[in-house]
Amino acid sequence: MKRTYATSTQAKQAENLVSSLQQRFVQGLEKISDKLGLLQTFKPVEWLRDEGKHGGGIRYETADGAMIGRGSVNVSQIHYDDNPEKKLGSATAISTIIHPNNPTSPSVHIHISWTEMKDGSGYWRMMADLNPANDKLEDKQTFLNALQQAAPEQFESAVQQGNVYFYIPVLERHRGIAHFYLEAYNSEDNTKDLALAQSVGEAAIDTYINILENSLKNTNHETPEEKAKQLAYHTLYFFQVLTLDRGTTTGLLVHNQNDVGIMGSLPAYVDRDLLQSWVRKMQQPQDKLLQGLIDVLPNSSPCLIDENVKQKLAQVVRQHYQNFPEAIAMQAAGHTIPPTVQNHS
Repeated sequence: MKRTYATSTQAKQAENLVSSLQQRFVQGLEKISDKLGLLQTFKPVEWLRDEGKHGGGIRYETADGAMIGRGSVNVSQIHYDDNPEKKLGSATAISTIIHPNNPTSPSVHIHISWTEMKDGSGYWRMMADLNPANDKLEDKQTFLNALQQAAPEQFESAVQQGNVYFYIPVLERHRGIAHFYLEAYNSEDNTKDLALAQSVGEAAIDTYINILENSLKNTNHETPEEKAKQLAYHTLYFFQVLTLDRGTTTGLLVHNQNDVGIMGSLPAYVDRDLLQSWVRKMQQPQDKLLQGLIDVLPNSSPCLIDENVKQKLAQVVRQHYQNFPEAIAMQAAGHTIPPTVQNHS
């Protein structure tokens, strides 16, 4: 069966937008790769929701290249036009994470999504965050300046929400150094909101491409200290995504048909021993979640997160929240909590 698409006007517009952002990002990254002579190819992988009956998506993934260790630029749209019992009409998103090999080149996470209910109401979720292992304050300011120009009216609120969402209480630090997050955003002007989503997405993509290219041009060699910081930071990233990120958990609980894609944000290697040292810091029952994640990792440090491990990690997260549904409330949020997984599914 072929993949189907949502029929509402706003869902169609959102799908066109996220698909254009996907091509913009992949082509921009490949251009850097070609210019600098760093071999990097992106492979398209399609997945279907209920064999395409309820949509699906396509992600461009890359791994083990000369420029990027792990990267995923994922676009998806699921819909329930044929099911009157579902409150959710459609959910359309681009979610992308790039983890460069060079420890002085920052990772980036960008997410733009439109969620539409059957009654016609809906909201945008716009996220962009810069994640260096070795901080460069000039990159932080460049990234934030671009987002401020893209969303001048929303910028202050978005930074405040991002700083809340990406804070890791048990480690008393943030994931990333530049945070922009508009949660459940809707000004009731559909045209204006669509333009804002486009502006934010393009600004985040274009600015990151420039930051990445400049960092690669200006790096002569990497030191052991820089690589050690990168491994520790990638471990922190893994920890935040799998214990605090509401979007990842929601995707895993709603269905199990794209586990590898949902786990596309994970870096290639993490420090198992460092993760183990954090278990004692966790509140119950989240200590059980972290220990369960560690238990399915390879018994080495650093350990490789391949597709087989991703599938095991996804099942650990899914089983944990089925056993402890109240623990979902312990996950990160900005100023507001979007409708729950139960309402959406």
